[in-house]
Amino acid sequence: MGSSPETEHPVKAVGYAARDPSGVLSPINFSRRETGDEDVRFKVLYCGVCHSDLHSIKNDWLNAKYPMIPGHEIVGVVTEVGSKVKKVKVGDKVGVGCMVGSCRSCDQCTSDQEQYCSKTIQTYNAHTVVPTYGGYSDHMVANEHFIISWPEDLPLDAGAPLLCAGITVYSPMRYYGLDKAGMHVGVVGLGGLGHVGVKFLKAFGIKVSVISTNPNKKEEAVSKLGADLFLVSHDQTQMQAAMGTMDGIIDTVSADHALTPLISLLKPNGKLILVGAPTKPHELPAFPLLFGRKLVGGSLIGGIKETQEMIDFAAKHKITAAVEIIPMDYINTAMERLQKSDVRYRFVIDIANTLKSA
Repeated sequence: MGSSPETEHPVKAVGYAARDPSGVLSPINFSRRETGDEDVRFKVLYCGVCHSDLHSIKNDWLNAKYPMIPGHEIVGVVTEVGSKVKKVKVGDKVGVGCMVGSCRSCDQCTSDQEQYCSKTIQTYNAHTVVPTYGGYSDHMVANEHFIISWPEDLPLDAGAPLLCAGITVYSPMRYYGLDKAGMHVGVVGLGGLGHVGVKFLKAFGIKVSVISTNPNKKEEAVSKLGADLFLVSHDQTQMQAAMGTMDGIIDTVSADHALTPLISLLKPNGKLILVGAPTKPHELPAFPLLFGRKLVGGSLIGGIKETQEMIDFAAKHKITAAVEIIPMDYINTAMERLQKSDVRYRFVIDIANTLKSA
């Protein structure tokens, strides 16, 4: 008989899990490992709800292992540390993002790019000997290397989504050089990732154009988030007028959409960076790339060192996500709303005050 989530480890825990591809989440009793020498255990205070949580619980990516406890935008307060832990102490505020493990010795790991290690262990739904369980739970335990120290002046609730949404847009800005003051960079999609992307770009001193299918988002993009320009992607006149004006574009959209109109917005040598993951492959014509030596690239979250750098940068520039705080038992309604993009712009679960035992 295989071990169940209740018996795999000695430390009792409670959370919310999906049991099958219906994606319905309900209370679960499970267990976590004891605190190892290099481990940090913390009480979860808040956990962001990421679009990938929704994809995962519904098995959209065909790799779901049930029961699944999602959540990889996790913040809390340290309750116990192993004997060799140097990074944090009991009582410190900490975060855990999308990874809780990697091989630590390959070229990717030794260059602080753990997210590209072939042995990366995801915070939940990782198919290790024992499955990993995420932040929709009362507490977490993780190796100290994968723990992010939380700045004193960054709010926990509105800061939590930065652990996935924030690093997902910050990392490509840094790597592809779209972080230089005076540049002009486009952001496609004004959702969980896009709205944070605008804030980071403005903090770098960049001129920002938001590109969206929804004209109703103009007011929010320009007045609230500080975008310089707003383009409606299906308005030919607006798109035509902006052709060849941008140094780069961060494309956050996970729905099917055409890349050619976006490529036309780039200057020669411009870069279109994909961070959204549509299920259907993009069509990529060669000529728009050849005529202008343009590049289409991709990026996946960021390493631990860079995630810490991003969190510290966010604290310094007062960058947080726009959040709607919800109780744990609202999660299934929240997922339905997320499916319809009915959130401005990130749900965050108040775990500490609303997660009852299963």
